[in-house]
Amino acid sequence: MDPFDGPESHKIKLEASAEEACVPWSRFSAWLECVCVVTFDLELGQAIELIYPHDVKLTEKEKTSICYLSFPDSYSGCLGDTQFSFRLRQSVGRVSGSWFGEEDKYNRDAPLILQKELAHFYGYVYFRQVKDVSVKRGYFQKSLVLVSRLPYVQLFQSLLQIIAPEYFEKLEPCLEAVCNEIDQWPPPVPGQTLNLPVMGVVMQARIPSKDDKPGGSPTRQGQKENLLPAPMVLPTIHELDLFKCFQSVLIHLQMLWELMLLGEPLVVMAPSPTISSETVLALVSSICPLRYCCDFRPYFTIHDSEFKEYTTRTQAPPNVILGVTNPFFIKTFQCWPHVLRLGEVKMSGDLPKQVKVKKLAKLKTLDTKPGIYTAYKTFLHKDKALIKRLLKGIQRKRPSEVQSAILRRHLLELTQSFIIPLERYLASLMPLQRSVTPWKTPPQIRPFSQDEFMATLDHAGPQLTSMLKGDWMGLYKRFFRSPNFDGWYRLRHREMTQKVECLHLEAVCDSDLLTWTKDKSEVEIVDLVLKLREKLMRARKHHLPVKEELVEKLENYIQIVISSLPEDLQTVLHKH
Repeated sequence: MDPFDGPESHKIKLEASAEEACVPWSRFSAWLECVCVVTFDLELGQAIELIYPHDVKLTEKEKTSICYLSFPDSYSGCLGDTQFSFRLRQSVGRVSGSWFGEEDKYNRDAPLILQKELAHFYGYVYFRQVKDVSVKRGYFQKSLVLVSRLPYVQLFQSLLQIIAPEYFEKLEPCLEAVCNEIDQWPPPVPGQTLNLPVMGVVMQARIPSKDDKPGGSPTRQGQKENLLPAPMVLPTIHELDLFKCFQSVLIHLQMLWELMLLGEPLVVMAPSPTISSETVLALVSSICPLRYCCDFRPYFTIHDSEFKEYTTRTQAPPNVILGVTNPFFIKTFQCWPHVLRLGEVKMSGDLPKQVKVKKLAKLKTLDTKPGIYTAYKTFLHKDKALIKRLLKGIQRKRPSEVQSAILRRHLLELTQSFIIPLERYLASLMPLQRSVTPWKTPPQIRPFSQDEFMATLDHAGPQLTSMLKGDWMGLYKRFFRSPNFDGWYRLRHREMTQKVECLHLEAVCDSDLLTWTKDKSEVEIVDLVLKLREKLMRARKHHLPVKEELVEKLENYIQIVISSLPEDLQTVLHKH
């Protein structure tokens, strides 16, 4: 059967969606992989008490990792309720969840930084430790963990604040009811505002889209619903309070931004898993809208399966950010080039005390003072006006969300000033539209030349959009050696290749195929049909942004060309 026969392919799609509706937990798995309860067992240590849904497939390695990452280590001394997050590598060869068929659709429409993870899970933890005389150790210790591929830290931590306290009181029946409610939620569709009911509360959240203007207000939704009870509106599903995360390192923001841009190995040592995980996630987001292409672990322990891999001294430290709380790590990571040691925020008068840059040699004792231990010298100068503005904001008691907005805008503009010259140069590598003709193979994209790009900086460099002075050329040269450049270039090159494919497909559709076939042999016509079919298959498989009417026009052309051939050839072509 011809794969492009319209009515048939439509029927297949309808059958597929009906099948999906019958798959158990398909809506739940659009949001979460599973929910875990981790408890402390006197004989086993940390152990998974419950996984919901019960039939979820986690490997033993994944279960062990979740166990260790769901409890703060003993040095943190977390009494009461603590929330934090972690990220763990999925086991090799695992089979994805039932919702994964829609993966491409979601990831195509979502911003890069909010795409579903293909090789990692996020864990969102609500840990409770309170005195309890009925327990042998004298303490009730339990974590409720949401495991997901989505980096929606604010949404899931808000969800935990609703369900965890209730769960700790009512246990399993309560958890089952919550999971059944989540299984009724609509899927996360970029660009939509969703109402998500759970335990008598309606959380209202907008899922960002890749079409949103960076730093701008999202497109307003149409008619507002009069919901009762009034929804709990989440201003963001993923953005952290940047000002809170960076308040003790404000004067070193430029250095931290460069370390993230260049994908440098960095250890964040914090007094608690909350500070550790929030700082790591804030650092990763600091180069938005550029995707951070290295590994990052918001909370990392000595029990982690990658511990040996990341702490070996036989090779250079990997490109990874690790958030840790165990002081033992100070000795382990002495050979790492950059260590950010954070303490509890201390005030110096009205202002948060700023940590100092220190020599790595001083990173020796277990009571190492807060500071940035590195020999790194920044390529760009500090933005003193920004620092002054933020410090003045503290003195004037400016709300933290306003300070965060100032900080986020600054980091966005800095990243854009760095990326715009690269984007402009990349656009010049595209073949001219008039060189794309229907009867020739599409022209190639010119290769990226670092020297050629550097030559453009004098007249079209970052100085057009940024006031910051410094060695921009040196920063670009270092960036070219980083995983972030490699990831950015691969993605952009793929998008450009698809654009050329689209232009070629449009040129083919606009040409007079029937006239071309009049003086051609049967072999040449069959060859044309097969090539056009392959082109259509590729357009559908890679979801090329080609107008549907063009695709239909080409399908009709193919059918007309086939019908002009002898019957035996028609039969063969309809079968394949």
